[in-house]
Amino acid sequence: MNMAQLPTRFMFKDLQNATRNFQIKIGEGGSGAIFKGALIDGSVIAVKRIKSQQSGQNEFKTEITIIASLQHISLVHLLGYCLTQNGERYIVYPFFENGSLDAWLFADVDKRSHLTWALRYQIAVDVSKALAYLHHDCRHRILHLDIKPANILLDESFRARLSDFGISRSMERDKTNVMTRARGTVGYLPPEMLVPKAISAKSDVYSYGMVLFELLGGRRNFQSTVEGETRQRKNTYFPKIARDKMKEGKLMEVIDRCLVNNGHVTESEVALLVNVAFWCIQENPELRPNMNEVVDMLEGRKMVDVPPECPMFVVNFLDVESEYSASKSDKKETVRSSSNRDDTVLSANTISISIDLGR
Repeated sequence: MNMAQLPTRFMFKDLQNATRNFQIKIGEGGSGAIFKGALIDGSVIAVKRIKSQQSGQNEFKTEITIIASLQHISLVHLLGYCLTQNGERYIVYPFFENGSLDAWLFADVDKRSHLTWALRYQIAVDVSKALAYLHHDCRHRILHLDIKPANILLDESFRARLSDFGISRSMERDKTNVMTRARGTVGYLPPEMLVPKAISAKSDVYSYGMVLFELLGGRRNFQSTVEGETRQRKNTYFPKIARDKMKEGKLMEVIDRCLVNNGHVTESEVALLVNVAFWCIQENPELRPNMNEVVDMLEGRKMVDVPPECPMFVVNFLDVESEYSASKSDKKETVRSSSNRDDTVLSANTISISIDLGR
């Protein structure tokens, strides 16, 4: 390997000093914990401590080289890395004061209100362009495989930067599919990633569509609430709610209420974003647009047809979960246990599946 192609290699003691011995933990993703720090020159950084993996040092350096080669305004730029003698791995990125999209999108009304319709639409465009670059403009096709609000950082102007390539995979440009098992975050995984089946760039398209729905609703796509004296658990799936409201001609009822209260949003704009989202989450990957087409749809260069009504494979899962909770309602302790279980599954954007993939 040509070491000149690698980004800056930090000494461990420098990162230890910069983070005050890793005291300020600001997040944790599927690939590791993230800490805030400051370099001697005053630059504020984010340091990710990578979880132990089976890949060797040379493979790690190859991954770092690929990530460092990515140059796009809507991708988080890699500052450097650290590889210790005992095999610990660290990646260094710029720190973003506004944090990740999920910290704003799933917050209280006052904080969510900062994300105006114009900002949300711009975030959707920014992320679509980042993915189009990864899929179509790089020497190697890059599959991110973990698109979710927690991996979308916001700069001082609330422009989106896609981050966390900890489980991404590169492919030769002449290849369109790769065989894998599930890897990513529950709630954003496409159907083809839940079974041993070939995935492609269209898998990222599905996850992106799920993020579009959450931008629209200001809520997680999977939500679970306890209702009534029986404490029966009710599970809801936002894309299904959106589809039903579209059929009723009441689409504006599904968007985040703070968007309606703030005004500056039209039903035609909402319909456009909803239709793009439904195209992206088609169960059949071949029906999903590629990310270049998504960019053209969002920027008005490509007409957005009404998408076909596809079966929503997760709806049956939600019904099973509801029945499971209800069947346990006669046992207090079991109800408490199953409630915790359901909360974990259905606010599932917090769970990462990290089954090892072949390259």
